[in-house]
Amino acid sequence: MIIRKAEKQDLDDIMQVYKSCVDGMIAIGIDQWDETYPNRDIIEQDLEIGDYYVGLIDNEIVAGIKIDSVQDPTYLSINWSDKTNNFMVVHRLCSKTKVWNQGVGKKMMEFAERLAKKNNCVSIRLDTYINNPKAISFYNRLGYNQLGDIKLKPEKDIYYCFEKLLLKH
Repeated sequence: MIIRKAEKQDLDDIMQVYKSCVDGMIAIGIDQWDETYPNRDIIEQDLEIGDYYVGLIDNEIVAGIKIDSVQDPTYLSINWSDKTNNFMVVHRLCSKTKVWNQGVGKKMMEFAERLAKKNNCVSIRLDTYINNPKAISFYNRLGYNQLGDIKLKPEKDIYYCFEKLLLKH
């Protein structure tokens, strides 16, 4: 798999990845995302900022991830292990259902970790929906520690916050 920074012309393909992912999640009873989030405007903004990456297999975009240093204000309530506040945050990791359980998500997260280390970050932070057991299990297997929970959307349940320390501090 090749991972590269996404370009504006990738937008339609990225939205197809989200559609596949959302449809797959809904089919197994995970209502974390829908047609309103993540939406085209959000991804377009990610592409403008330049912090969105895509994973390709045989020249087809099959995965996407936003990696930056911006955390939701609700993250301030979490007792993070990394007290340096030198972190990166993973947002909106997704893949097409046809590549689920093939290591694509793991490769995207390993890329995020390499990028964070390259930027001398101490940790990666992220959150996932309480009713997404696949994602919770996935992040636990990758060595992420669940440190607390937040409420991001009034109409949704709680989101668990995870952190992985990358460098000694």
